[in-house]
Amino acid sequence: MIKIILVDDHSLFRDGIKSLIHNYKNIRVIGEFDCGVKLIEALKTLEPDIVIMDISMPEMSGIEVTKIINEEFPTIGVIILSMHNTEDFIYNSIKAGAMGYLPKDIRREELLEAIDHVYNGEKYFSKEINNTMMTSFINKAKLENEDADLDKSLTKREEEIIKLVSNGLINKEIAEMLNISIRTVDCHKSNIMQKLKLKSNVDMVKFAIKHNIISLE
Repeated sequence: MIKIILVDDHSLFRDGIKSLIHNYKNIRVIGEFDCGVKLIEALKTLEPDIVIMDISMPEMSGIEVTKIINEEFPTIGVIILSMHNTEDFIYNSIKAGAMGYLPKDIRREELLEAIDHVYNGEKYFSKEINNTMMTSFINKAKLENEDADLDKSLTKREEEIIKLVSNGLINKEIAEMLNISIRTVDCHKSNIMQKLKLKSNVDMVKFAIKHNIISLE
């Protein structure tokens, strides 16, 4: 018997989930709550296998509740069922310890499949969620490759210039420190701007921070 607790601040939604699974004899809803605070208190006595929970709830978000469950009740699997299917919500839910993530318009068959997977200690994400995660991964990989190419294109002197600009030095001070002319400093800065597609010294500072050319400590 798979014991489940439902957590959502809309009773209509909880009723909808119950109607999807009520015909399955190996699944039993042992509790339902309208907020995470009540759930956490109830978990001191109830022993569900799975908690199916929304993200947007009063007092505590589903992500915050998931983190608490993962830390204090690690044997309980959490499935997030939410209308928020963007990268940040998915990432933060997984980081908090969610074993599954599904959109609220999920089909009965996929909900049952998710329950089965999580009950057996496996993660489960719907096709829509997997697509969002894969798209995010691909985009980040492309950006990292682009950033790496930009880093490689800089000369040692250009990195020096970026560091000095980021430390607040003006062209005259940079020229004196590197024993070069102000015109040469201008030329280096122009080349840097062109290579990195930057428009100002502020953009150069941001680049330096992002790529650990300077430290904020």
